[in-house]
Amino acid sequence: MSFDSLGLSPDILRAVAEQGYREPTPIQQQAIPAVLEGRDLMASAQTGTGKTAGFTLPLLQHLITRQPHAKGRRPVRALILTPTRELAAQIGENVRDYSKYLNIRSLVVFGGVSINPQMMKLRGGVDVLVATPGRLLDLEHQNAVKLDQVEILVLDEADRMLDMGFIHDIRRVLTKLPAKRQNLLFSATFSDDIKALAEKTVAQPAGNRSGTPQYCV
Repeated sequence: MSFDSLGLSPDILRAVAEQGYREPTPIQQQAIPAVLEGRDLMASAQTGTGKTAGFTLPLLQHLITRQPHAKGRRPVRALILTPTRELAAQIGENVRDYSKYLNIRSLVVFGGVSINPQMMKLRGGVDVLVATPGRLLDLEHQNAVKLDQVEILVLDEADRMLDMGFIHDIRRVLTKLPAKRQNLLFSATFSDDIKALAEKTVAQPAGNRSGTPQYCV
């Protein structure tokens, strides 16, 4: 299987080729078509399996295929939640690389740095927002970002977010989002807590195996 067969636009394929990717990994082969179909996804994925491209590439395809509902300032249409600033920065870099030839704006926000520059950048409008839960809620509390037009939610490394005590923040974020949205949950393990979180976020998920031994619902 090649990336050309997955239903991605020429501009995305061009960016993928520039990253040196030749063939999609197992999780990409399974996740990309499912996401493009608009299905919710719950996937077992370790670091190094190519999971970031597995959700970012179809996410970008979704954004360029469907026009935003509102005119004027760009609303946040895709929200990617991560447990750490390091992972957020890494995903943000991937999003920029893959959207190199697209009219897509992305931003990474996390704590531990001044919030004011992040607020200023959000004023210009952002299509894809990569965030840690705490800083996202800080920005939302200060009316710097609205989440009522999010079309796709990604919870990456959900097990780590729960281990780090972010469950209450995640629940608060979920209350800010529209009920109708696509949900993608990635986790290295599926504890009872993760399954409980999935029940609140992922409707009729497309089961996915990434080649790792973890059981996938």
